[in-house]
Amino acid sequence: MRPDKPFLFLLLLLSQAFFAQSKYHEDFLEFWNDYNTHYAYMEKQGIDWNKVKDIYLPQADTITHDWYFVQFLEGVVNELHNGHVSLNLNLPISNRIIPSGADVFAEKKGNIFFIADVKSGSNAESCGLKPGMEIVKFNGKSVGPQLQKFLPKFTSKHNEAMYSYALNMLFAGSYDTKRVFTVRVNGKEKDFHPDKNPIKPAPIHLLQYEILDGNIGYIKINNSLGNNSLIKEFDTALDALMHTKSIILDLTDTPGGGNTTVARGIMGCFTDKELPYQKHVIDEKEFGTVRSWIEYVIPRGSTYKGKLIVMAGHWTGSMGEGMVIGFDAMTRSQTIGTKMAGLLGAIYTFKMKNTGYGYQIPYERMYHVNGTPREDFVPINLTANSTETKEKALLLAK
Repeated sequence: MRPDKPFLFLLLLLSQAFFAQSKYHEDFLEFWNDYNTHYAYMEKQGIDWNKVKDIYLPQADTITHDWYFVQFLEGVVNELHNGHVSLNLNLPISNRIIPSGADVFAEKKGNIFFIADVKSGSNAESCGLKPGMEIVKFNGKSVGPQLQKFLPKFTSKHNEAMYSYALNMLFAGSYDTKRVFTVRVNGKEKDFHPDKNPIKPAPIHLLQYEILDGNIGYIKINNSLGNNSLIKEFDTALDALMHTKSIILDLTDTPGGGNTTVARGIMGCFTDKELPYQKHVIDEKEFGTVRSWIEYVIPRGSTYKGKLIVMAGHWTGSMGEGMVIGFDAMTRSQTIGTKMAGLLGAIYTFKMKNTGYGYQIPYERMYHVNGTPREDFVPINLTANSTETKEKALLLAK
């Protein structure tokens, strides 16, 4: 006897649902295993990755659509609470990643949330948000409860790093929602709308340079440390500034990472001898061994002999951070700025078998040559915010 059509249709639906569950189950386990094997910071961050698996694997078995799987993975990424861990795709409702997608850096003191820094030239700065303002609401709701979305679920004891991640993810906002900051100004609440009249993006240049009063050279890298063409443009800028008495190298807008070829190409213009600039460490967990090496800067082209001031800040990330610790290790510059983005390690990209979704894993631990973890390095001349960094950099350059 032939089954009737409704029965066949039901079987088809059940088989499709089973395939979807199997697909997401397998991809989540692959994702989990890759981080379990290669993530270099589990111990330092105190992450209970087995508990993460216990929490999320049952949820993976209920997912039936790619859209929901991406949302699910974004939640798992929050367990690692660091901006250097992300997926290589997003949804219209996804949260922006930090620090690249943020224009406000906020801090928590007790139960009070306040703006510690505002990105120069950003929508947040344009609408009037300033360091020191207390944020009492975000998008019309109290801040505290909204942090739960971004705080790790594997523990109920959240530390400062976890709150910092959650707070700044929240204030970066999602792609589909215009943000509203309600802050306390002179005892009264006032709303600020950074996305209401966004700044029209100017033509993107890899860098900009000029000679400031007092024969001071200034070079600003515009988040282009991953573009090898920057080396040639930097050479052009340096040639024009070669006879200045000092140069301010502004790395405060380098949140998007980069590569060591560009970094070494720039740093090589400021030394006439081979010098170490950073240390790499890889835990080869499969074999119980550790691989470690020091990377060097080799002199390149004409060497700039004047004073060098390197500016850093909350939007100095990854390779930008590597350059800051590198110049410091070379004893070639004075560094000035706030604490940097603190992005963990050097990242490698992995991909899931079924969905093909990519994700980034901090695989190598990075250190200053003196042994300080890169994410813990603080500029010698510490400032409170971006505005103070600019002002004091000019004084140091004189």
